[in-house]
Amino acid sequence: MKAFTINKYSKTGGLQLTDMPIPVVKEYDVLVEVHASGLNLLDSKIKTGEFKLILPYKFPLILGHDVAGVVTQVGAKVTKFKVGDEVYSRPPDFRIGTFAEFIAIDEKDVAHKPKNLSMEEAASIPLVALTVWQALVEKANLKKGQKIFIQAGSGGVGTIAIQLAKHLGATVATTASEKSFELLKSLGADVLIDYKKQDFESVLKEYDVVLNSQDKKTLEKSLRIVKPNGKVISISGPPTPEFAKAIKAPWFVKIILSLISSGIRKTAKKLNIEYSFLFMRAEGKQLQKITELIESGSIKPVVDKVFPFTETNDALSYVESGRSKGKVVVKMK
Repeated sequence: MKAFTINKYSKTGGLQLTDMPIPVVKEYDVLVEVHASGLNLLDSKIKTGEFKLILPYKFPLILGHDVAGVVTQVGAKVTKFKVGDEVYSRPPDFRIGTFAEFIAIDEKDVAHKPKNLSMEEAASIPLVALTVWQALVEKANLKKGQKIFIQAGSGGVGTIAIQLAKHLGATVATTASEKSFELLKSLGADVLIDYKKQDFESVLKEYDVVLNSQDKKTLEKSLRIVKPNGKVISISGPPTPEFAKAIKAPWFVKIILSLISSGIRKTAKKLNIEYSFLFMRAEGKQLQKITELIESGSIKPVVDKVFPFTETNDALSYVESGRSKGKVVVKMK
């Protein structure tokens, strides 16, 4: 099968289009013929080696964390899916590889594709929607009437986070450039801050939750707009010792993460705010709940551009540029 791979970590090199063997199907796996694959900054960060301490991959490595396609083979113990089912998934770490013609995924990490979405739209959903679900529902326990600040509202995570937060009954503030305001209003954002002209710290006060996806400086400012006992959940770091423990990282990784996150954890503790780092996990059951929200119209995908599979490098460059509104997808056919 054709696949885009890397043979080493590199900040400059692109992905190579190569021939790879079709994955072996284990007893609980479904083999998915890939119709479309979503791209994420995570792909770029893995390519450059930014996560090699946390995710030590072996080479050659097929990148890609989002897939929509059709089941072509099922393992002997698979019960939830059959050949011909249309599915989507965020495969788990160490089993990624959606920039390819086929991928084998454990059935527990797969969900039926929403009936009202195209393959390209469905491929844009899993990673960002699971990130948002795990941040807002699991970690924040976001409630009706609470206020949440979602940074970078026009990005892949932001566009879904605004919609889920509104579904949960929260008031939503977000940052973006003015040209994205119309889109974000249509998704449900209540307070719109033009990051080029305004400082969110002078506009927002007494928020219950912040979803941080930006740099350290933005994270530090975010702590100052949260009320005591509020929560700041970061998907861009710094990772914490608790996170290292959760992924069963070696002892030295725990020490490194403890050091790099100590400043922000101390500041949060002083302000009586709960700081946590989220690195989302694959979870088919949660994705099935997200399917229900999509089919009911509570969440809709926001896809900026669809590239042909052969132009996966161009698609990844576009994601890295930070210009995309919503998600970028490659399609096979």
